[in-house]
Amino acid sequence: MRLHLLASRTHKWLAIIIGAQLLLWFASGALMSFLPIDRVHGDHLVSRKAVATLPSGVPLAPPSAIAAASAAPIETVTYRMWLGRPVAEVTSANGTRLFNARTGAALPSPTAAEAEAVARAAWRGGGRPAAAVERIDRPSAEYRGALPAWRVAFADPDSTRVFVAADTGRIAAVRTGTWRLYDFFWGLHIMDWQNHENFNTPWLLAFAIGGLALWLGGAVLLYMRWPKRRRRSVVGRRTFQQESA
Repeated sequence: MRLHLLASRTHKWLAIIIGAQLLLWFASGALMSFLPIDRVHGDHLVSRKAVATLPSGVPLAPPSAIAAASAAPIETVTYRMWLGRPVAEVTSANGTRLFNARTGAALPSPTAAEAEAVARAAWRGGGRPAAAVERIDRPSAEYRGALPAWRVAFADPDSTRVFVAADTGRIAAVRTGTWRLYDFFWGLHIMDWQNHENFNTPWLLAFAIGGLALWLGGAVLLYMRWPKRRRRSVVGRRTFQQESA
């Protein structure tokens, strides 16, 4: 009886405390499962997978020439097309920057106009919406990638934001209305209401343990209240009463 009473009280209070978060877990999980991940990533609006091949017959500076122009030891050199011209993306101890793939000379960091051109070249949402370009130097809930970066804000129905890395000129992230909805429910799901990225919060751990205790309490109650067990208990009490009489 003591075990039954303890399990009943524990189950009741845990259900009251944890029930709201369980509802949020189920609701947010269902919504995130419903949203197609390609729409969350904004692939229907911005194409980040298209790769322009280097034209054949174009003379490229050898890595040794690029290394001579670099101020630090080079780790990797990647030749690619960027805004219609061949460039060398060089990673060194000082970071990553672009070089002219033909001459080996260092290029200046991508400008706001070049960042907008990169975003527009990848745009596939239809039309030519107006865009505002802003340089960002601090992380935010919407973007926590490499900094500094350029934010290209399109005036489209999805309020699309394209983030272009200020060192490589590559598209680092795409944010849309669908992504913001997904991210909001993701923050509720992992109980990180500020940054929406830490799924090891004490709140999540506490409510997860509480949910396990809620299940254990319910299992004990189910065992104690199982019909066959209750009938056996009633029969046992009647037999004991008859023998005592």
